[in-house]
Amino acid sequence: MTQIFDKEGSAVAVTLVEAGPVEVTQIKNSEKDGYDAIQVGYEKITKKSSIKKPMKGKEFKTLKEYTGDVIETKTGDIIDVSVFNEGDVVKVSGISKGKGFQGGVKRHGFSGKDRTHGVKHEHRTLGSVGSAYPQRVIKGRKMPGHDGAVKRTVKNLRVIRIDKDTNILAISGAIVGRKGTLLEITCE
Repeated sequence: MTQIFDKEGSAVAVTLVEAGPVEVTQIKNSEKDGYDAIQVGYEKITKKSSIKKPMKGKEFKTLKEYTGDVIETKTGDIIDVSVFNEGDVVKVSGISKGKGFQGGVKRHGFSGKDRTHGVKHEHRTLGSVGSAYPQRVIKGRKMPGHDGAVKRTVKNLRVIRIDKDTNILAISGAIVGRKGTLLEITCE
């Protein structure tokens, strides 16, 4: 993240995102495939020796399909930041930061127990997890476990600046994931 000064002189917090370019690798239609979609590839593999057997015949590290309202393209077209305009409202999806195994206080925001009246070594424990009936823990109970590393979407973000030479978008606000996370940016 960084900041950019707008026309009024106030600082705007932005996240710089390298957006593309992606190449259209396949166009699917309802007659042949049963549905309409386009498939795009990102990060072309340049070193042929690094391709593993399951990836033989594929030229990209990442392939993604988009259905519904897609732009009119043909196979081999390049899509870059020129499809966005300054001021566009976008939504950004990505994998959030993984935090490993966490307790209930950090994972779900539980308050913990009081630190008085004989509560020793129990300050951040979960507490009761069930009742006398039905003699089991109900599904969905908030308990300690693996936190993070799930797909999250941030909506209503605005494109502040576009650098077409380096394919960089300056998007207002914070975006999910760590540095280097693969993101999906779509117009709302």
